[in-house]
Amino acid sequence: MAFTAQELKVPLIVTEQYPKGLGHTVEEIDLTANVNFTDTGPFVVEKTAFSMVCPGVKELLEHRDFTDAIVVGLEAHVCVQQTTLDLLSSGKNVHLCVDAISSQTCVDRACGLRRAERAGAMLTTTESVMMELIRSKDHPSFKAISGCLKTNRAENPLEPV
Repeated sequence: MAFTAQELKVPLIVTEQYPKGLGHTVEEIDLTANVNFTDTGPFVVEKTAFSMVCPGVKELLEHRDFTDAIVVGLEAHVCVQQTTLDLLSSGKNVHLCVDAISSQTCVDRACGLRRAERAGAMLTTTESVMMELIRSKDHPSFKAISGCLKTNRAENPLEPV
């Protein structure tokens, strides 16, 4: 999803839960070309609250006109769930890419996704979102995005929700 956001110039916000203790975003997710909300570089917010809708992100979102949010990340039953509930309560449509959301246990993942869906989030997949964003093979970014899908396809997909 980070590649697609960069390719389509869709704003991307990355939050890191207590990176001093838990570490930063993995290097495999390239944030160097992150589309900015500001002119100061990639928008990565450190947080200790579980929801990504923390003060720094709230301030940023207040200045954007958007109706939908695509959410990926860890942990489905904590950070993803609380972020989803916060976005839904603010009137946003939330799309959860289930193949890009995980937890330490299958039970926690399933419960977090189920609760978010019952609250109004839409469960989807990264490929579905990517194709919906470009709508057609005629889109100028189709080849780049389909190439990304081919090279990043999981060998062992996650268990169904």
